[in-house]
Amino acid sequence: MTQATDQPAGQSAGQSAGQSEGQPAGQSAGQSAGTAARGRVRAEPGRKRVRALLGGRPVFDTVRPLLVWEGPSFPAYYIPADDVVAELVDTGRTARSPSRGTASVLDVRLGDVTAQAAALRYDDSPIEAVRGHVRFEWQAMDEWLEEDEPIYTHPRDPYSRVDILASSRHVQVSIDGVLVADSHQPRILYETGLPPRYYLPMTDVRMDLLRPSQATSHCPYKGTAGYWDVVVDGTVHEGLVWCYRTPLQESLKIAGLLAFYDEKVDVTIDGVAQERPRTHFS
Repeated sequence: MTQATDQPAGQSAGQSAGQSEGQPAGQSAGQSAGTAARGRVRAEPGRKRVRALLGGRPVFDTVRPLLVWEGPSFPAYYIPADDVVAELVDTGRTARSPSRGTASVLDVRLGDVTAQAAALRYDDSPIEAVRGHVRFEWQAMDEWLEEDEPIYTHPRDPYSRVDILASSRHVQVSIDGVLVADSHQPRILYETGLPPRYYLPMTDVRMDLLRPSQATSHCPYKGTAGYWDVVVDGTVHEGLVWCYRTPLQESLKIAGLLAFYDEKVDVTIDGVAQERPRTHFS
């Protein structure tokens, strides 16, 4: 049985609200030595030791992962088949990608633990670099490690950068004409491929207008975010505000601060009204 697909398996979480969408900077990376590209897909060797665990045991252990950009936002890891420890069981099914070709769909078995349809292998891919590599379903693995540190959601993009800077700029946020936030002490987060995000102290935000949401999202650079809806004059604006209460080490500067989707609110910086950025969150 053949299944047609060109969507990275298990990456829907990577598209959730508030999530990093680290887009490769410029085009030079796609033209660098050791990089293979076809259509929207490009591949290049990674430099980190990468492992995934299932049932507490390593599925693979490699120091030569392949980073493959299946779409414009972030890469996936493809693992040399020789570095796979787990048993890969052919399901008899295939998955078709217009760019990467036809892959065998594999179960991943370690002892008495089996992750069904958790891997793809492109032995006949038109992208030569991908041949002989296995792509594992991210969410089917219990843990992913780069060197000895856990990573979440998807691999970190080597062409993405996150800078968080303290600022004294005057940031005001309004929704439906109501001032919801007013701060002279933002932390501004600059992330490759995304507009600046203004993280504000809770004391500078109308918390009486915020209603906790059950939504969460996960970012490999910042950690897990929680959300609030904003209720203005009886109108509920869902998921407009997020916060990383316990961010990852590299993003500690935004711990406990609130950010708004500038795509959906009115922002004024130092008295100058800002245009709403156009992103996939718009």
